[in-house]
Amino acid sequence: MSTINELKDKINTKTWNLVLLSFATAGIYLLLWLYKNNKIISDTTKVRLVDDVYIIWIAVCAGLSSALANLGTVTLDFTSIVLSLAGGVLYIVWAFKAKTALTEYALNEHKIDLRMNAFYTFVFSLYYINYCINDLPEEQRKQQILRGQTAQA
Repeated sequence: MSTINELKDKINTKTWNLVLLSFATAGIYLLLWLYKNNKIISDTTKVRLVDDVYIIWIAVCAGLSSALANLGTVTLDFTSIVLSLAGGVLYIVWAFKAKTALTEYALNEHKIDLRMNAFYTFVFSLYYINYCINDLPEEQRKQQILRGQTAQA
């Protein structure tokens, strides 16, 4: 059985750093974080999230969206917006797959009832997943305290 800190230690990214680096690099760091940590999360949770091709499609959407933006024609601007939305949807789909994998991992491996908010997963996607990974040890501590209180009562 693995320790609760295993996933947090392997990923080793503070959420605030992820947010700041994402803004500083116009989203490129977020894509690199996803590419690097998708396999780590999949291996640790024993649930295959997505293939590398999926992440490449996110990069294609982001790259083409940026390249086609503000070229002066309505058609290219519209295409840029559609590609940007498609990339966002791909991020959100990944986040919900990761949410499911983390919830199952916490319950099966560590007996933690990890309740992740679907609204936060939708709005903050990868940032929220990273936050929940970093919060796993604290969530385990809280639930152990709760179990101790109910056992004493």
